[in-house]
Order: sequence, then C-alpha cells, then structure tokens
Amino acid sequence: MSDEAVQNTGDAPATSLESSALDAGDGAVAGDEPSLSAAEPTTGFDNLLEMLIAGGPVVLILICLSVFALTLIVAKLWQFQRAGVGKTRAVRDALSLYRQGRLEDAIDTAIESREPAARTLALALEGKARGIADEKIREACYAEASERVEALRGWMRPLEVIAAIAPLLGLFGTVLGMIEAFSQLEAAGSQVDPAILSGGIWEALLTTAVGLAVAIPVVAAFNWFERRLERVEHRIDVSLAGVFATELSTSGAAVPQSAFTESDYAGGVGYQSTVRA
Repeated sequence: MSDEAVQNTGDAPATSLESSALDAGDGAVAGDEPSLSAAEPTTGFDNLLEMLIAGGPVVLILICLSVFALTLIVAKLWQFQRAGVGKTRAVRDALSLYRQGRLEDAIDTAIESREPAARTLALALEGKARGIADEKIREACYAEASERVEALRGWMRPLEVIAAIAPLLGLFGTVLGMIEAFSQLEAAGSQVDPAILSGGIWEALLTTAVGLAVAIPVVAAFNWFERRLERVEHRIDVSLAGVFATELSTSGAAVPQSAFTESDYAGGVGYQSTVRA
C-alpha cells in the first residue's frame, strides 16, 4: 500500500468519530429545546392566584372587603365633590355682601352654591329678610345643617368597620395557618422536614399581610373624610356667627372683615359651636 492510502485509512475513523460527536451534540441541543420552552415565566395573575390559593378563604374574604371599600371610597369622593365640600368662596362672598347691607345679593350668592355651609347661610339670610326671630332662624338653620351633614356621613360606618376587622381577619387566618403547619409537622413524626414548617408559616403570615394592606388605606380614607366633615361643621358655625354677631355690638356696627379670616373657613381653628353656646 502506498503512503497516501495509509493516510486515508487512518483519517476515516477520525472523521466518523467527529460526525458522531456532532450528531450527539445536535441531539443534545434538540433535546434541550423542549425544556427551554417548558420553563415559561409566570405572570402576575398566576402569582396572585397562587397567593389566593395559599391564603385560603380568609384572603378571599379580605379581597372582597377591599373591593367593597374601594367602591365606597370612590362613591364618597364623588358625593363630596358634588356637594361642593371645601368650596368656601360662596360663604365668604355672601357674608361680605351681607355686611355691606346688600341682603338680596348675599342670598343669591349663597343659594347658588351647593356647599352645606352656603346653603345654611342662605337659609339664615332668608329668615333675616323675612324678619323672623333669630332664635327660630337658628333652630331652622341647625336642623338644615344637621340633615346635610348626616347625608354626607352616609356609608361612613362600613368603612370604619372594614378598617377595624381587616387586621383581625388577617390575624385569624395566621392562627389557622399556624395550626395547620404544626399539625402537618406532628403528622410527619420523626421524619421532620423544615420545609413543612417554613411553608406553613409563610402561608399563615400571608393573611396578616393582606389584612394590613386592606386596612391601612381604608383607615387613611376614613380619617380624611371625617376631617372634611369636621371642617364643614366648623364653617357652618362660623358662617352663622357672621350673620348673628352684628347683634353683639351695642352700636349696631357691622362685624369687621378681619373677624372671620380665610383660615377659619379652611378649618385652621378647631371646631367650636360658637352660636350654640
């Protein structure tokens, strides 16, 4: 045999080995493709569903309460906006016109506003225009103001209840989860797996976290609404004091403009029932 034939014969096994190795590599790559496609990333909805299942019925109840509370908050915001809560310009303008002796213009200015203090002020000014006794005007004004404030307080109690019971429900779910975790730990006997206990504690603490997440914004919203109502009550008292305070002057002079500043109407002074006293 020639040297060229020997060389060709020696190269043949190497070529076959390289081709088989390439085929094996291709097969490994091909075999890896299904595993890559199977490891798809989980979505946020899948995570939420997993948390819901892990938390059990307590988390489901808390989610329902959160949806109900959010609906109430949106409804109260719309109600306060429609009632003109926080819009104090009409009251200031009406009182200014009243002090200038322009009673009819003051009534028209106050009655155009939907703010409770402005509507109560309009009622007081109308009573003055008719010559009704001040005591009867006060009674009528406070009855009107009470009705309007009570309407604004509607559905505030459910918000307060949700804010109070949401953390308690979360704690209740945690206690149930801990009971379940230790029950599984006892059933494991001598073959204790720390993952059983840690997984049970994680699921138990989940309900507490959800309960606090529901309660914190509801408490904040409830207190914000309460503060707005306190300011409404304060503005009602201040506006009525602006009508009847002229009678406190022996000379009959009008109350100066600086007697009731803008900070009073904004709730800067604590709520005091000046007229009722």
